[in-house]
Amino acid sequence: MSDTEVHKKVTDIFTNYLIKNKHRKTPERYAILNEIYQTNGHFDVEDMYLRMKTNNYRVSRATLYNTIEILLDCKLIRKHQFGKIQAQYETSFRSRQHDHIICSKCDNVIEFCDPRIQNIKDSIFENMNFIIEYHSLNFYGICRNCQKNKI
Repeated sequence: MSDTEVHKKVTDIFTNYLIKNKHRKTPERYAILNEIYQTNGHFDVEDMYLRMKTNNYRVSRATLYNTIEILLDCKLIRKHQFGKIQAQYETSFRSRQHDHIICSKCDNVIEFCDPRIQNIKDSIFENMNFIIEYHSLNFYGICRNCQKNKI
């Protein structure tokens, strides 16, 4: 699926959600959706607010926070709480399965994918007839950089 097709699909999902839940379809909400889906990796609300201000969008923090909640509710983004750092978000449409390792010294978050985790999920379904809708796996430790620098 191309970026254009992804953009159209997430916009359709968002629009349908707004209509169904009787939310207003404002240009600010769509601008936030677009900015988030142009972002690679994780982001926090404050970084997104500054990015939008830099790109000359007229979006208040309140609108951003409210739209983030709507996007979480319609499952277009995912929220993570990595240790002591503020909440981080990432897109969830067409997102490949991945997990995280987090440095407890510098708070760096690294995504990784291990096919054995999918095997575990498949095994849970086969043996327990349990459908896993999503999962979150985070490992905490000290990254290579912090080990070298003894931070």
